[in-house]
Amino acid sequence: MERRLTAILAADVVGYSRLMGVDEAGTLAALNAHRKEFLDGSIAEHRGRVVKLMGDGMLVEFPSVVNAVACSAAIQRGMASRNEGEPGDRRIDFRIGINLGDVIVEDDDIFGDGVNVAARLESMAEPGGIVVSSSVRHEVGDRLGLAFEDLGERKLKNIKHPVRVFQVRLEGSLRIEPRALASQRDQASVAVLPFQNMSGDAEQEYFADGVVEDIVTALAHFRHLLVIARNSSFAYKGRAVDVKKVGRELGVRYVVEGSVRRSGERLRISAQLIDSSTGAHLWADRFDGALAEVFDLQDQITSSIVGAIAPKMEQAEIERARRKPTESLEAYDYYLRGLATFDRTITKAAGEEALWLFNQAIARDPEFALAHARAARCYSTRKSNGWMVDRTQEVEEALGFASRAIDLGRDDAIALSFGGYVLGYVGGDIEEAAARLDEALALNPNLALAWGYSSWVKTCLGQPDKGIEHAARAMRLSPLDLRIYSWQFCTALAHFCAGHYDDALLWAERALRQQPNYASALRVAAASHALAGRSGQAKETIERHAKVAPALRLVNIADVLPPFRRPEDRKKYVEALKMAGMPP
Repeated sequence: MERRLTAILAADVVGYSRLMGVDEAGTLAALNAHRKEFLDGSIAEHRGRVVKLMGDGMLVEFPSVVNAVACSAAIQRGMASRNEGEPGDRRIDFRIGINLGDVIVEDDDIFGDGVNVAARLESMAEPGGIVVSSSVRHEVGDRLGLAFEDLGERKLKNIKHPVRVFQVRLEGSLRIEPRALASQRDQASVAVLPFQNMSGDAEQEYFADGVVEDIVTALAHFRHLLVIARNSSFAYKGRAVDVKKVGRELGVRYVVEGSVRRSGERLRISAQLIDSSTGAHLWADRFDGALAEVFDLQDQITSSIVGAIAPKMEQAEIERARRKPTESLEAYDYYLRGLATFDRTITKAAGEEALWLFNQAIARDPEFALAHARAARCYSTRKSNGWMVDRTQEVEEALGFASRAIDLGRDDAIALSFGGYVLGYVGGDIEEAAARLDEALALNPNLALAWGYSSWVKTCLGQPDKGIEHAARAMRLSPLDLRIYSWQFCTALAHFCAGHYDDALLWAERALRQQPNYASALRVAAASHALAGRSGQAKETIERHAKVAPALRLVNIADVLPPFRRPEDRKKYVEALKMAGMPP
């Protein structure tokens, strides 16, 4: 009996039985053409061997794990391109699973748990997706510039021991060429991890988080420095971290760690800069001062980090990063509390509490641009979920906050992003929203928030391809963002407007896995099911939507729809919701 260690790739066609039911001859012809014209060549190019074909599936082995994963990525990207323009009921998409394991060789076939694990992983993959075992993830490392999402340990059918599973993130839409993660060798890139709260008071956690947020915001102004968004770096909060692993997972060369100690009116901030590829400490310092000097301390840290990473950066840009959001520490405190509350969850109660806290910040500093911006954002959440009580008054209040945020924050990309989005969604002025978001991106090209909202704006303006591209950029800048579901929804909406209903459903479902009560994503999912001919699933999704937003009907659906500039987009969306069974 011959045994060998090999990389095993298992793949099958998504919805093969359905495709055969629609057009048996056409499906077989298309699948054979894909194999002959593309798949066989890609496998051979990566030194793979097709072990066997199984109707809609195939089993392939590779002498190298890196080759197996590179081949799978090439297949999924190539199939996305080959499927361009195909109607949803005729697209051929693959699921792929890859395992590194010991196999039994008999003639030209392979058997054993190594093969069985690959098959189980394939069944877990999303359409157009790739799932790998931890052994594959470990061997690939960062060689291919791919991101891997840890899905945890899974019990696989007929496999004795749990297997740790990773999903390969091909970056953004399956319909565009993904951007690789930042190279640790040729790009200045940094992630600021959550600072440890050393105050001995759990209530001060929000303050430590706020310090980090401001440092991230300041660093992001440097055009030649790729800065991972705060929401992604905060995925490591409360965890013992391996800096080298963080560097690989986030695709950054540098990592900042630190701590905050607040005692009465005194403050101590410690920080250290680490090269993630070597683990070497490049710089470390401690900053002591009065609480009233917190912004000056943040400026010192920011300048020190940038000075260590890119000593040739223009001093003018360093000075530009030195800006205080407010002179009032009490206003700043309320703002940070509102931020923590709003980020916690999407519920009506949390939104109301956050709005109250932002109003308290504004009362103490009426010129606090970010507090106005966040207050405006609270109203857009109320609108999208159908929670507005007095619509006329609340729209007026939302636009007032948004306009004030823009007026006060002309040099603040975050204020411009929130303000512009609310003017577009709540006020319907999509051209004004586009202008403000362009300004935000000019100020800070590293701001995931601005790229995400720009995605939504581009789709509303009738440019769904741009919408897909900009959402992918947002997710690249913040790959572990707790609110990445927002950019997944933007991708879904763009695909829907482009007529890619299966892709729209894929991205809507991704958003709903994180936020099951996300009303906007439920609407896109229901509409996509309806236009793809899946009336049963469309009806089930509308029933879920009715539980989340019971006040919404076709008669008032215009209250929550995006301000589409193409009449055909709006008409298609409303008709699809009607087909899905939304109550009149």
